[in-house]
Amino acid sequence: MARAGLTAERLTRAGAELADEVGFDQVTASELARRFDVKVASLYSHIRNTHDLRTRIALLALDELADLAADAVAGRAGKDALTAFANVYRDYGRDHPGRAAAARMRLDPETAAASGGVRHAQLTRAILRGYDLTEPDQTHAVRLLGSVFHGYSSLELAGGFSHSAPDSEETWTRVLDALDALLRNWPTASPL
Repeated sequence: MARAGLTAERLTRAGAELADEVGFDQVTASELARRFDVKVASLYSHIRNTHDLRTRIALLALDELADLAADAVAGRAGKDALTAFANVYRDYGRDHPGRAAAARMRLDPETAAASGGVRHAQLTRAILRGYDLTEPDQTHAVRLLGSVFHGYSSLELAGGFSHSAPDSEETWTRVLDALDALLRNWPTASPL
């Protein structure tokens, strides 16, 4: 019977695949039930509701990204680490657009604190140590990098750079060069 073998993990992975196909905002328990040819009530033994499913997909995406980023930056420093880290986000967005969107889902503080998002912040801060940034500048830089990586990837996926020259790859390289230069010469806040 189609119901056999349903688990929270299997539903989460199927939900993540669905998100990549149709978009994260389109993922619902009802749509997932259709995929498994079961009634929605059959899923509720494994997930609480659509919000729970989406949260699980977000956590999966954050873990996947953290694993990929950790592997990419291992043994690298400075611009090499920054570039490897940035490319993970860009490539993940291309390969898994729904999961990339899920990784930006707002989580409650307790869930966020136990998520792969913590590893992302730790990896980003490890990269920034190579640029000799201290607090609060390090936090500002973490936010800047996240904004640039996610923003560029989102605009690129939406076709925002496909209608004009130069090629998006050339721009990406220039963006990373500019970030590296900025981080090397980070402006310090002047006293008021």
